[in-house]
Amino acid sequence: MKRNRNQKKAAVAWMAVMLAAWVTGCGVSGRDMASADAPAAEQEGSYEMAGGACDFYGPSSGEEYEKNTENGFCDVREQPLSTFSADVDTASYANVRRMIENGYRLDEIDPAAVRAEEFINYFTYDLNLPKEGELFGITAKIAPCPWQEGHDLLMVGLRTEEIDMSQAPDNNLVFLLDVSGSMADDNKLPLLQKSLKELVNELDERDRVSIVTYANGVNIVLEGASGSDQNEICRALDSLYADGGTNGEGGIQRAYELAESFMMEGGNNRILIATDGDLNIGISEPDELEALVEEKRKSGVYLSVLGFGTGNLKDNNMERLADCGNGNYAYIDSLFEARKVLVEEMGSTLVTVAEDVKLQVEFNPATVESYRLIGYENRMLEAEDFRDDTKDAGEIGAGHSVVALYEMTPAGSGEEITLKYQDNDREEEAQPYSDEYATVSVRYKNPGEKTSNLISFVVSIRERTETPDEDYVFASMAAEFAMILSDSPYKGTATLEGILKTCSALDLEDEYKKEFCQLVRMMAKRE
Repeated sequence: MKRNRNQKKAAVAWMAVMLAAWVTGCGVSGRDMASADAPAAEQEGSYEMAGGACDFYGPSSGEEYEKNTENGFCDVREQPLSTFSADVDTASYANVRRMIENGYRLDEIDPAAVRAEEFINYFTYDLNLPKEGELFGITAKIAPCPWQEGHDLLMVGLRTEEIDMSQAPDNNLVFLLDVSGSMADDNKLPLLQKSLKELVNELDERDRVSIVTYANGVNIVLEGASGSDQNEICRALDSLYADGGTNGEGGIQRAYELAESFMMEGGNNRILIATDGDLNIGISEPDELEALVEEKRKSGVYLSVLGFGTGNLKDNNMERLADCGNGNYAYIDSLFEARKVLVEEMGSTLVTVAEDVKLQVEFNPATVESYRLIGYENRMLEAEDFRDDTKDAGEIGAGHSVVALYEMTPAGSGEEITLKYQDNDREEEAQPYSDEYATVSVRYKNPGEKTSNLISFVVSIRERTETPDEDYVFASMAAEFAMILSDSPYKGTATLEGILKTCSALDLEDEYKKEFCQLVRMMAKRE
């Protein structure tokens, strides 16, 4: 295939066959994965990191994760603004799916591996398209909260227009590949090679591909090959083998140098680093890696991360690399997932249409007593950061959507939040906007620009319904599943059986959503 990259019917048919084979099997996934190992958790500062000596999850403790303290409820009168950076990563869901398919019980899944926003945003929803001349379509829906009686759930969604890949910018891609000894397993380097071939088959003569590998040292395997030379690129991929240490710092330095030497003005200049995240030569601490990549991103080169493998997966390293490199982070557990990320969603994976995307929701105390943002803990911003164009935030690709869920207590519900250090004696306030729940504001920059644009949307009582649509229901189920897996104190009445009951009532046609219900079913049988 050349530039006609939107041929999804064949892919959907292929997925249906794969899913059918998987579901009818004896509890064994159709995915080509080896047995998995899971992480241990250790609290460290403001986040929890796996790999400690106290709490162990799954067969071993070699995997490392970070998890900020879960968002709690905020009193609208004390904190009316909720501000966070857009996040379109999906790695957490795919990684936890791998654990479930490899037989993990509920108590064997590290709560720190579960990021609720990545569960919600793994799936596609029928959100409003952008209006003519606008970059984002905005969707808002409110209905009763499924897991907490008397609460409401607000769904806020952003969506960009899909792009015709024949009209997409040219690609200057550098594959930065970990070929260290830890990558020898079948679900690491061999899967990596197969996965990147799927992407290579989508390129043409307008694109350029370079390959840099790192182990004990750093090696340039291919330099600026034409995207039409697919056989040459695939032969270079086939020549790789795993051995030695992991000189991640040297690899990153060389990859940026190579990307800059083939820089395409107005093109997609991007490093795709594929690794299990285990860095043991040069800079290996997440904070140091963050500083390195933050400095390098000034060149205009994006850095996205593809995570592979089990046992010593360093999720904490990979998520930080992608966040700081203005890219996205996906976990590849199978060729099935590789096709989703690198072929079906090629535009959203590779073509950035908005930079430094920030959302700010102002809640109305006349209608909302308190609120809680579900997920996005590592994407939270201060209120003043919203207007600060020097503050880095997330990038969004063509065809991407971002969904956020807020659990809310209605005004006058009697569930007022008591704050320990604040004066709770309040005067009665005027309430001129009693028909509004909130105002959603979005700031973003066009690629390469330094000044942000602002769009706003009022969430009124007209957005509330007692009978929400399928998209709303499914997004709330994804959030419930994440809260159950992470043993959230806010999960309320959420149960695996309740999710399955809701699944059975939905007419799901999306293969990924059907798979979600199967994962819930697998977990429920192990309880």
